[in-house]
Amino acid sequence: MNPTIELLNSHRSIRKFTDEPVAQSTVDTLIKAGQAAATSSFIQACTVIQVSQGERRDALAEMANNQAYVSEAPVFLVFCADMKRHKLACDMHDADMLSGYTEQFLTASMDCALFAQNVIVAAESLGLGGVYIGGLRNKIQDVSDLLELPELVYPVFGMCLGHPDQNPEVKPRLPLDVVLKQDRYDDSQDAERIAAYDGDVREYYKTRTGGNKDMTWSEQISGMLVKEARPHMLPFLNGKGFLKR
Repeated sequence: MNPTIELLNSHRSIRKFTDEPVAQSTVDTLIKAGQAAATSSFIQACTVIQVSQGERRDALAEMANNQAYVSEAPVFLVFCADMKRHKLACDMHDADMLSGYTEQFLTASMDCALFAQNVIVAAESLGLGGVYIGGLRNKIQDVSDLLELPELVYPVFGMCLGHPDQNPEVKPRLPLDVVLKQDRYDDSQDAERIAAYDGDVREYYKTRTGGNKDMTWSEQISGMLVKEARPHMLPFLNGKGFLKR
């Protein structure tokens, strides 16, 4: 163990923040830390939009299923997968860009995820806290219109950041043997391992909610995956020039 590993293992989603502002110089530092993340073939395909508090932020909160902390957080960032600047690079050299490939969608989206993870780890190292907001994809076309995103740019997720005003427990993760396999994919014992893990998750939820939530991990996942998962995403992405081939 060292301070870096301890910091990573202590991650919690923070949804309540104090009124203390976060200096813009700190935000700039966090974004530079994000830029230092690995990037596939040096494409650097992440653009971050910082949205100030006000009407635009309130609209994003509504679009994200009325999550109040989107409005309330001192800092709100939207991480966008951006291939438009690559079109510009091609234009600068009179090259015809071949776009719409699934691989380009994957690498741009992964760039955003790696960038954002650096940002939140850097923020936590400074005593800040935050939470990812995937709910922006509930009304992704509205989000795109509000932020005036052009073709070849789409919002992957948002992130609230600020000084924590809560101290939740660390949520238990799956057993190591379930996620770390040796030499081949062997899930012959995963069911019993997950069943044991379910007990830890049930206890976590009971503690966190004062007994109001009584649910295991497998119950939560099975309930989620019998429902449609944002079927509007594919036509939206096609319209933005992604996932065409």
